Amino acid sequence: MKYKLWKSEGAGIPDKTKLKKCGENVIIEDGVRIIFPENIEIGDNVYVGHDTILKGYYNSILKIGSNTWIGQQCFIHGAAGIIIGKNVGIGPMVKIHGAKHKETKGDALILFSELEYLPINIKDNCNIGIGAVILPGVTIGEGSIIGANAVVNQNIPALSIAVGVPAKVKKTRE
Repeated sequence: MKYKLWKSEGAGIPDKTKLKKCGENVIIEDGVRIIFPENIEIGDNVYVGHDTILKGYYNSILKIGSNTWIGQQCFIHGAAGIIIGKNVGIGPMVKIHGAKHKETKGDALILFSELEYLPINIKDNCNIGIGAVILPGVTIGEGSIIGANAVVNQNIPALSIAVGVPAKVKKTRE
């Protein structure tokens, strides 16, 4: 299947007609690549940093809420659907991916093994630190903070601060 690719022409207002939905005051910097733009919804006042890849993916929706900031060189792959809430900060080089290879036995070729698609939900008012990785099937609760370079492979409750590999809740913000 041939991919549909839309490349930003620089900072400023993107061609809103190519996206499923695009709010007001959206800034998309140079080098941003948007794949399957018809499956991407962007709210108002969103910033997407240079060299970021947003991949809507076939029939799954990648939804980015209003007042969200996505840093430079991020990779967001909406394989099973990704919802990023409102007022979310995503640091540079964060990876968010909704697909993984299923485990195989023995000498089976892992690269060609069946894929499993699991949705990701980052609730409102979260902050994801630089270089963090969010794996398939994860929900990050409202108001949570994920530390730099953390690998999130399980759900994080609301108002939590999670760090490490794998990410573990160290304290709450209550």
